[in-house]
Amino acid sequence: MTSDAPIYKRILLKMSGEALLGDSHAGIDPLVLSRLAKDIQALVNARIQVAIVIGGGNLFRGTELSAIGLDRITGDQMGMLATVMNGLALRDALEHIHLETRLFSSFGVTGIADAFDRRKAIHDLEQNRVVIFTGGTGNPLCTTDSAASLRGVEVAAEAVLKATKVDGVYSDDPVKVRTATKYAKLTFKQVLDQDLKVMDLSAIALCRDHNLPIHVFNINKPGVLMDIVTGKPEGTVIQGGES
Repeated sequence: MTSDAPIYKRILLKMSGEALLGDSHAGIDPLVLSRLAKDIQALVNARIQVAIVIGGGNLFRGTELSAIGLDRITGDQMGMLATVMNGLALRDALEHIHLETRLFSSFGVTGIADAFDRRKAIHDLEQNRVVIFTGGTGNPLCTTDSAASLRGVEVAAEAVLKATKVDGVYSDDPVKVRTATKYAKLTFKQVLDQDLKVMDLSAIALCRDHNLPIHVFNINKPGVLMDIVTGKPEGTVIQGGES
């Protein structure tokens, strides 16, 4: 049985840059940004503390840039800068609906975002501010999935909510394989052993080591964030199991 009482007090929402695309091929869709801001507002109004790690794939991807000849490190650095751009857009959308926010970057962008500080981030969360983490881990060759797991552990989040364009984790790509099986629940061991394409393996291992559950869900479904934090069955839950 489920109720409207939150099962989590503090969550880390991992949003890819692609979540901001809407029907576009690149950039940021203002309508999508506005909808996401209102969904986050609903969590804040329910006194749920929200931290966000945002990607930059809607603007730049280091792996794709390196595939056309650009140095991989340079490409990743461009991708890290793209996350700051997305963070600025999200901050503006949240402040437009009168939510207090704090934008952090893992590398120096003086006058644009604050340097990441774990203690300040936790304090802001306790004050019911939305905290946005940009810049990934601050290092090339590391994904924003790894940044989400790392920041989730650092700020003592109770769960990582991994926003995607599909409604959970499947045995295969559901777009390409119609017979792919959707999983309602998985253990960390199953994800690692089967090499399921959920997050990069280092991110999964970090969550496993710190008992940090992961919810994988479709961000485009209305009200999905509130459904997850109130314990309603949604997407795929990854937790527990043998290490």
